[in-house]
Amino acid sequence: MDKNKIEAAVRMLLEGIGEDVEREGLLETPARIARMCEEIYGGLNQDAGVHLEKQFQVENNEMVVEKDITFYSTCEHHLLPFYGKAHVAYIPNGRVAGLSKLARTVDVYARRPQIQEKMTAQIADALEEHLNPQGVMVMVEGEHTCMTMRGIKKPGSKTVTIVTRGVFQEDAQLQNLFMQMVKD
Repeated sequence: MDKNKIEAAVRMLLEGIGEDVEREGLLETPARIARMCEEIYGGLNQDAGVHLEKQFQVENNEMVVEKDITFYSTCEHHLLPFYGKAHVAYIPNGRVAGLSKLARTVDVYARRPQIQEKMTAQIADALEEHLNPQGVMVMVEGEHTCMTMRGIKKPGSKTVTIVTRGVFQEDAQLQNLFMQMVKD
């Protein structure tokens, strides 16, 4: 990340909206924003596969669900936050990843400017590629501040995206079981 470019851009933005970039409260804002960008866009330089490398042999190939994984992301259209919960399930093929690795995978993709639909698919694709499971299902529920604080202004509205891969695509029973587990 180029902190100097970010700082210059923030100064220009502040001037563009009519602010005095030399006033006390704004003097350090460009540097603060640059540091913030390293954190909230840190997923741009990360490979989710690194987190999914550590796996364990299992005899049982029943569904694994990690639900209510809190995430914070940024809408690529307005550069405003969206946030919520991700729910991830997969059916192992003899190997499982540590549960924290599923949450880390969500974080890698959430920490990029993007759309929720793409983030949901990226999480599913990473699990499918690196765990080689029988199937994957990912549901993301997000509240988008580009809809709640500007534009249509509908606070509390949520966008839900679902992606299925493998055995989840055609097995309504598995999909229903996942939905029941997530909603309980």
